[in-house]
Amino acid sequence: MEQETIEQQTQEEQPEQSTMSFSDFGFKQPIMRAIDRMGFKVPSPIQEKVIPLILEGHDVVGQAHTGTGKTAAFGLPALNNIEWRNGVDMLVITPTRELATQVSDELFSLGRFAGIRTVSVYGGQSYRRQLDLISRGAQVVVATPGRLLDMLSSGKLEDFNPSIVVLDEADEMLDMGFLDDIKEIFSYLPQQRQTLLFSATMPEPIKDLARHILHEPKFVSVTKKETTNKDIRQLYYVIEEKDRDDAIVRLLDKEEPEKAIVFCRMKREVDRVAELLQAQGVNARGLHGDMEMRERMEVIKGFRGRDIDILVATDVAARGLNIENVSHVFNYHIPFDPESYVHRIGRTGRAGKKGTAITLVTPLEFKELERIRQKVGTKMEYGFVDEGGESAENVAERFLDAVREQDINQEAVKIYEVLENEMAPQKVAYKLISMILDKGILSRQGSGIGLSQDEVERLMAMSGVGEKSKKGGNRKRRSGGGGGNRRRSGGGRRY
Repeated sequence: MEQETIEQQTQEEQPEQSTMSFSDFGFKQPIMRAIDRMGFKVPSPIQEKVIPLILEGHDVVGQAHTGTGKTAAFGLPALNNIEWRNGVDMLVITPTRELATQVSDELFSLGRFAGIRTVSVYGGQSYRRQLDLISRGAQVVVATPGRLLDMLSSGKLEDFNPSIVVLDEADEMLDMGFLDDIKEIFSYLPQQRQTLLFSATMPEPIKDLARHILHEPKFVSVTKKETTNKDIRQLYYVIEEKDRDDAIVRLLDKEEPEKAIVFCRMKREVDRVAELLQAQGVNARGLHGDMEMRERMEVIKGFRGRDIDILVATDVAARGLNIENVSHVFNYHIPFDPESYVHRIGRTGRAGKKGTAITLVTPLEFKELERIRQKVGTKMEYGFVDEGGESAENVAERFLDAVREQDINQEAVKIYEVLENEMAPQKVAYKLISMILDKGILSRQGSGIGLSQDEVERLMAMSGVGEKSKKGGNRKRRSGGGGGNRRRSGGGRRY
């Protein structure tokens, strides 16, 4: 691919509302059955533009933000074109294990009526189990770069010749330092293949990679349209780690959600946060993968009805949940990746109703939030809640309780004796009470949720938000293999 061509083609196109339906693409019956089962009606802009090109067999570079339906955009035509033979026919490379799991699950759902099997390959799991699942007849492998390269370089993947290769979230691979691994992985893959590259942005290293691994690609760019629901108001609060529990409790109290989901990263965190909220009198229950199916169904049923107001859940447990009237989504921790963020906040703002998504983030996580915001192409508002708006009745009641319980300090006795010689006792009391109220001590003025606006602006300046990434993928422990296609000699063919 020529340099001028890429530069010319990266001009952003304004997506228009599709007038097509999925039946217009001419998919095979099992694929159409899956589309109908999943409730897909009208293709998204990236799907409308990319699917016909992939069906025709072209290499494609697709530029679109996270959450635009990229998985179905490459998954539907690729699964439709899969050749039924022994061995893996489709390889998808993703930057994280979380995304690998999500993509694998969606591809399985899209191909289930065609009998297509998918396997996720990533670090931290047994090599033997993953290789065994592949050898049993998987047509699709979704893998992270590190584990995939380990398998290829050690010869664990015999006769690995996928005809369709997808590089998903390519710019994120660059940010995470996987560029050298990607180049080496492609040195093991067959030259005769269809290659699809998807990326939210097109920095120069990704353009250079595309020139080396794709053959006369078609380029599609759909990036201007905001990918998250405009009916969802998105807020973030910059907090200290130690204040996370207090922040979620006080935000729930402030927002008074009709029905809300609190997303946590880990199962044990779900249990702890659910117990924390229950101790505060909140009608909350947890939902995660370690729960028995009966208990999980009981919780979901209660949340769909009126028995449970707040659901505390992991991403996996909440995947596919279609609950009406969820007014709020809270990210107790920032999600692992942009896909998870889009998935999470998509639980609210449904059927034309307004929704609110709130994310808690520490100063150390601030850059990660900005990365998600840029990948998703969304607008987020900064939030700060001080306690100055507390009602006068609450202030008075708490003040009376505090006075009744307060022990008398000897220094206070001395100060009172001085003041008593200068003014009437009643006036002394009025002045002291007024001073306490004006200082905001009782109403916890200044003990707000989140850093102040000035503090956040300083944080943005310190973290260099808005600067272009200068990372070039030099994380690795291996030398790159270049972008070419290298055949290894001996012991049969391995690519």
